[in-house]
Amino acid sequence: MNETLRLINNRYSCRAFSAKLPPEDDIDDIILAGIMAPSGMNRQGWHITAVTNPELLADMEKTGYEMLCAQASPEMKERLEKRGGTIFYNAPCMIFLSIEPSESGMAEYIDLGILAQNIVIAAESLGLATLHCGLAGYLFTSDRADEFEKKLKFPEGYVHGLAVLVGYPEGERGMPHVAELYKHSFIK
Repeated sequence: MNETLRLINNRYSCRAFSAKLPPEDDIDDIILAGIMAPSGMNRQGWHITAVTNPELLADMEKTGYEMLCAQASPEMKERLEKRGGTIFYNAPCMIFLSIEPSESGMAEYIDLGILAQNIVIAAESLGLATLHCGLAGYLFTSDRADEFEKKLKFPEGYVHGLAVLVGYPEGERGMPHVAELYKHSFIK
């Protein structure tokens, strides 16, 4: 198996990060890998914001968790409580991907997925753990949404698309996702 396929096979969704911050050079390399993602018509309608400020991360954690608890089902709340009552899993770095909505409302989400996958594969190549963090979206359902967009330096007209948590795993690395091989077709 070549190195790229090994990285894809080994990547997993980390839900327990150590407090150790990745080196700034590694974060820069991860962002550059994201920026190198292709986009429809080379539009590049995204903006990347890396956050390593512990106070801002804690504030966002608190607000996001409160919004999730106000909107989530009892089952979801119970699941999060079993995982330590956090939605950002103590990650020391969070990379926000904001997007410029297009008229079609679709292409930017495809581009966003490619961008995010470049980021997580690059992080894996550097020995870092990641998690695509959809729960970060709860920050932008709060009455503080505009405040967070400003703090995260979203360009005018851009909206939250996705966040990726990045750091070192706390304890043992998790198990990679195992694909169900029967869920594909190959037509010759």
